Amino acid sequence: MSIRYTFGGDEFLFAEISESMSLPACFTGMAITEQLRQQRWPGILEICPANASFQLRFDPDILPAEQLLQGLRQLEQSVQDSPPVLDTRLLEIPVWYNDPWTREVGARFRQRHQDPQSTDLEYAARINGFDSVDAFIAAHSGSPWFVSMVGFVAGLPFLYQMVERDQQLQVPKYLSPRTATPRQTIGHGGCFACIYSVEGAGGYQMFGITPAPIYDPQQSLPYLADSMVLFRPGDIVRFKPITQQQYAAAIQAVSAGSFQLDIFPVRFDLADFLANPQAYAQSLPGSRHAH
Repeated sequence: MSIRYTFGGDEFLFAEISESMSLPACFTGMAITEQLRQQRWPGILEICPANASFQLRFDPDILPAEQLLQGLRQLEQSVQDSPPVLDTRLLEIPVWYNDPWTREVGARFRQRHQDPQSTDLEYAARINGFDSVDAFIAAHSGSPWFVSMVGFVAGLPFLYQMVERDQQLQVPKYLSPRTATPRQTIGHGGCFACIYSVEGAGGYQMFGITPAPIYDPQQSLPYLADSMVLFRPGDIVRFKPITQQQYAAAIQAVSAGSFQLDIFPVRFDLADFLANPQAYAQSLPGSRHAH
């Protein structure tokens, strides 16, 4: 793929890797922006990666626009010639699906929804061809998800399902945004899942809630000791369904400062994954597949 570069004023350069989201496009963007961070080109002030693009802010008095563009095209070629392998992490995120808080908020905003007579989960199950909410939850939690970018609000991950394109779960956003979304809601809009890091407005369909904080400026939990933001682009997530009792126990552990997540080191090979996504997903570590 050839990247489309567009200048915005004197200080910004936007790079569109692909018009549609794909793991190869995401990998290319992550590889280029990581190289830029490591090489510390004089004149680059900010690096902002996204799902299938990235944006740079630069000082044209230090790094002229044409020189930046030439360097990026050379970097683009070197990245595409290198093997797409990533040393990353797999994180198991517990989820209480169909919880009372997201159901209550959803009920308050049905006039903004495509199907006011159903819940978000019922609507998502129906338009994706599932016979029941339970079957939809099994599909949602049965495959891993790739963190393609982190942002929008502090610490919020965008998650891309690691399955063949024709098997991806897709759900439109609300017709107009809600003014409320519970903190740590598992949401879905288009082909992307997300986890709302803080309470606030939102338009993604709501499927459940996790007890695990993913953004904490106080860094009060062991897995957030190194960073107040849990997720990093390139992380892999597996959602693990839990019961109301398990959720309550986890919330107690969070309050006590003892809650932990299961996190496994992973070397992710994009070529191996694309050759057989289902087999590759089954080979990833984690309690669901440890046997």
